[in-house]
Amino acid sequence: MNHTLAWVTLIVAGLFETAWAVGLKYTDGFSRLWPSIGTLLAMLLSVLLLAAALKTLPIGTAYAVWTGIGAVGTAFCGMLLFGEPRSVARLLCILLIVAGIVGLKLLTPSDD
Repeated sequence: MNHTLAWVTLIVAGLFETAWAVGLKYTDGFSRLWPSIGTLLAMLLSVLLLAAALKTLPIGTAYAVWTGIGAVGTAFCGMLLFGEPRSVARLLCILLIVAGIVGLKLLTPSDD
């Protein structure tokens, strides 16, 4: 897998991480069948895509970016879907995570 494709794969993996984290809210403790199936499928896809990206990208960078995308995506979904707080301090902290993700991407050498 080339470097660019590995990054795209990692971003998609992070989006699936967001999906399963949000999906957990809808499973009601895995007591609801379809939300539980969707959540488990998102978990599986997220980990499989992360594993594929790790064939090319350094684990420390890839794991940090994967969890960062999941954390930022889940925080935004929490605000949009569940009415969680949108304070300036909270948004600034999310921005710091995004800055870390971008920094890791920019500082990771390319094999291309």
